[in-house]
Amino acid sequence: MNPRQSRYSAIAPTERLPDWLRSPIGNASALEAVQGVVKQQRLHTICEEGRCPNRGECYAAGTATFLLGGPICTRSCAFCQVEKGEAPAPFDAAEAERVAAAVLSLGLRYVVLTAVARDDLADHGAGLFTGTMAAIRQRNPLVAIEVLTPDFWGGHRDEQEAIAAQHQRLATVLAARPVCFNHNLETVERLQGEVRRGATYRRSLGLLAAARELAPQIPTKSGLMLGLGESFEEVVQAMGDLRAVDCQRLTLGQYLRPSLAHIPVDRYWTPEEFQQLGAIAGELGFAQVRSGPLVRSSYHAGD
Repeated sequence: MNPRQSRYSAIAPTERLPDWLRSPIGNASALEAVQGVVKQQRLHTICEEGRCPNRGECYAAGTATFLLGGPICTRSCAFCQVEKGEAPAPFDAAEAERVAAAVLSLGLRYVVLTAVARDDLADHGAGLFTGTMAAIRQRNPLVAIEVLTPDFWGGHRDEQEAIAAQHQRLATVLAARPVCFNHNLETVERLQGEVRRGATYRRSLGLLAAARELAPQIPTKSGLMLGLGESFEEVVQAMGDLRAVDCQRLTLGQYLRPSLAHIPVDRYWTPEEFQQLGAIAGELGFAQVRSGPLVRSSYHAGD
């Protein structure tokens, strides 16, 4: 058998989740503290919007992922819990200060900033990241900040002009010196059109490649969801494509269907398969790998 072929049989999804996907609620006091401050500051976190199974653990470790740009995304990805719409809320200039106040109040040491896709804004949301980073650092310059961005694509009919604009928006974010630049590939190339409506595989790889060229001192990171219909070999190919653009960090986790309105789970990958893929990722040269059924983009990010 090819050592890169899965030696485990597929497990089809059922109404009951496998035991390995049942996680404890985690630190209840940490959950309550973060949820209280987030509500008070009228903020959004992808931890809550995406119903992340690890949020109690991350909160207790001093890490949280804030969702910038409001709760409505201009894209309509088939896997995502975040609400979709063509008319998101108006730009909220005070959001950055409220996030910074929350970070200070909670004593967070590591913050991940992500955002809904804001194709309606001229800079496609790049300023959301830079403004919030500046506000956080003004209060506590020692907080480490990772960014998980959309692809910053659009606004030009000519592809070369669109690429130039994308890179300009990216350069703006990188100039603010995040400790890590994260952009998720999400799934294998064959499934991109169905899963990531409005984004493409090659554009995302191009964004990660550009980040390495523009700021080689900032590590890049990406993530893949498993369970959407991909094969073991396709996952290995996607990991290889990420390494080809010098992506250094990787997360692999199980896709869980948020509702009946979202793309169904094709199958649940076993912990052994995640372990096998994690080992292959190490062989491919990723400096840091998190691979497991409950792993998400920001899981143990502070490590």
